[in-house]
Amino acid sequence: MPMPHYKRIVLKLSGEALMGDQGFGISPYMLTYVADEVRSIFDLGVEIALVVGGGNFFRGNTVSAHGMDRVSADKMGMLATVINSLALQDALEKRGIQTRVLTAISMPEVAEPFILRRAVRHMEKGRAVIFAAGTGNPYFTTDTAAVLRAQEIHAEVLLKATKVDGLYDADPVSHRDAHFIRKVTYQEVLEKQLGVMDMTAISLAMDNRLPLIIFNLKGKGNIRKVVCGEEVGTRIT
Repeated sequence: MPMPHYKRIVLKLSGEALMGDQGFGISPYMLTYVADEVRSIFDLGVEIALVVGGGNFFRGNTVSAHGMDRVSADKMGMLATVINSLALQDALEKRGIQTRVLTAISMPEVAEPFILRRAVRHMEKGRAVIFAAGTGNPYFTTDTAAVLRAQEIHAEVLLKATKVDGLYDADPVSHRDAHFIRKVTYQEVLEKQLGVMDMTAISLAMDNRLPLIIFNLKGKGNIRKVVCGEEVGTRIT
């Protein structure tokens, strides 16, 4: 059995990842697929925390651009992440992984409140932890929340699962001559505006020297390969 390269990780999933080929909501197939992929690294003894977006239901910044108050829109987006987190919790537990959802917004009938020491303790006991509701504050994306939580729990790396193989110097869909970038610095990401995350998340990761790996979620086994140190996707340091 391959040995894991990391002991504690944060895995960031977009809401769109759970949507699959649907135009809205949660795809049962993608829930099963993601749960199986997480199980593959759980079996290696890796301590796992996840952050899930809510874009498959609601995107606060998009709606606010059409006139809705940004604070209200962002709070609705946070609730969308809770829906996704509960669905993912159910899928993980069906695969024998004890899972706890911790929310940045208090809703004790639904999930536990985010308390740092409690989150760390859950992972030490072999439970997967899902951080929901972003940071609990408007104007911050779930990308920023993922970087923040990774720093708080002292994760060794942040893995961002996307629908592309990693970073390119141009849009690979519209530019056939786009070159794949295997390794890049955070400073280069900021200067070239490569768009892998919002600038707040990138700056926070850079300031705290948090490694970030971007890879294709739909490549079966990719999460396990990344955790075991194989060169998959793009590494940002």
